[in-house]
Amino acid sequence: MQGKTYSTIQGDTWDMIAYRMYGNEYLMTELIDANPKHRNIVVFSAGTLIAVPEIADPEPDNLPPWKRGGSS
Repeated sequence: MQGKTYSTIQGDTWDMIAYRMYGNEYLMTELIDANPKHRNIVVFSAGTLIAVPEIADPEPDNLPPWKRGGSS
């Protein structure tokens, strides 16, 4: 898994980190899955290194069929 790392700031939470790194707090599940040893942490102390996996941008649901990816 290729990606970046993030060093936590005192008081960080999974959703805050996801918002900072991806612009979407709902992607915190991907962060948690990439960091199983920190899974039980709710509020981080400063300096914890978190792996930040690359996530492909999801295709919008409102695209017409001819603009959607994949094979036809």
